[in-house]
Amino acid sequence: MDTVVKKTFPVTGMSCASCAISIESMLKAQPGVVKAGVNFANSTALVEYKQDDTKPEDLKKAIQSIGYDIVIEESPDVSDTLEALQKKAHATLRTNTILAIAFSIPIIIIGMFAMNVPYANYIMWALATPVVMVFGRQFFIGAWKQAKHGSANMDTLVALSTGIAYLFSVFNVIYPQFWTNKHLEAHVYFEASSAVIAFILLGKLLEEGAKANTSSAIKKLMGLQPKTVIKIDEQGNEQITPISQVVINDILLVKPGEKIAVDGIVTKGNSYVDESMISGEPVPVGKKEGTKIFAGTINQKGSFQYKAEKVGSDTLLAQIIKMVRDAQGSKAPVQKLVDKVAGIFVPVVIAIALVSLIAWIIWGGDNGFTHGLLAMVTVLVIACPCALGLATPTAIMVGVGKGAEMGILIKDAESLEVAHKVDTIVFDKTGTITEGHPEVTDIVWKNGADRHLLSSILYSIEAQSEHPLAEAVTRYLKNENADSVLIHSFDSLTGKGV
Repeated sequence: MDTVVKKTFPVTGMSCASCAISIESMLKAQPGVVKAGVNFANSTALVEYKQDDTKPEDLKKAIQSIGYDIVIEESPDVSDTLEALQKKAHATLRTNTILAIAFSIPIIIIGMFAMNVPYANYIMWALATPVVMVFGRQFFIGAWKQAKHGSANMDTLVALSTGIAYLFSVFNVIYPQFWTNKHLEAHVYFEASSAVIAFILLGKLLEEGAKANTSSAIKKLMGLQPKTVIKIDEQGNEQITPISQVVINDILLVKPGEKIAVDGIVTKGNSYVDESMISGEPVPVGKKEGTKIFAGTINQKGSFQYKAEKVGSDTLLAQIIKMVRDAQGSKAPVQKLVDKVAGIFVPVVIAIALVSLIAWIIWGGDNGFTHGLLAMVTVLVIACPCALGLATPTAIMVGVGKGAEMGILIKDAESLEVAHKVDTIVFDKTGTITEGHPEVTDIVWKNGADRHLLSSILYSIEAQSEHPLAEAVTRYLKNENADSVLIHSFDSLTGKGV
């Protein structure tokens, strides 16, 4: 029987929701692919495929053939490299947006209020050229990539609209007599081409900011895992080792307050561990020899040694991170409808734009071509901001991400969509709906007892214990102004008390 593998791959080169649909169609067409979903909002492809029929390398080649790429490497440095690339791309986008806006403002002012200034057309041409050719080049590069593979996306709409407006204006500046000989005015539309690019770049910048914020939940989950561990070698020496070098059966030491690096089993010592990030249980859990522990949980006061049982992507924390990632990349039923619309959106828009041009040329009279050209550019421009294809996946990402941040794990987008029908929630953890830590409310002493003395003795005994309930008692007695007294022969028996 073929083994079906479910994997999430980061995707690069997408610029809109219809790009995601092109990649998804290509993945689904590959032999051995059972299911594929591409999420534009978090730039990932979730693929289920039969290991015997296809390999990640085959999927990568297929995606590269249509002008995009997927990252199939799984080394720990890949996510850092991707993050660095995203930061660089964001910085470039920010610079291009600021410069495009700065150059577009004077063009709009001249185009609307100062057309009679000497050399106005040449000034606008000089300012619009860097906006179209340099700051907006990503749209033209994207459109060319798509055209080479016989497809179209949002970049195609932006490149067509701004490119046509720009070239038409350049023609009118160089050869105005083409129109003046026909007793028509040679209009230029440099402000339209540059303003559209500036606005769409601004939209993309805001969109990238929203996408970056939604991935913060996964970053927080990843932050639960330490980068280095203390490894005990065969001679009993302590060595600081990167977490990537930890293998199964290594003996590791965890000190008070440190995070546990991998799943394992306690071999020596005892302590209490805060497992709230895994189980939701707020009260630290006692750990002694033979007890299981999990990556990402926090050791409290004691220190102990443990044997690594699950490392890397096999740990419970890694599985939770993967589950949140998969959920963020999954598609809600409503999105299937959105995808169908987005898939035919670009060709339909181009068709409408061409019909507008032809209709004006046929029935528009003397200025038919000019008006038709403007109508065509307008249709293409208005269709550019692809809110339709971005809104649903972004909403899913934000929903699942916010849930994970609050400690609520959502299985997939479908669960999120049907969650509004929930009318009853059953809790099995007290800390979920209470304070999350034990609290002493009252102490009742026997009549005639010296309350202050007994409070001080109890306070001093409990202060030496690591038990979470002892902590609640000391907190209460401290507020009651109990004094510290000297305690001899203190011993704490695990599970039995002081």
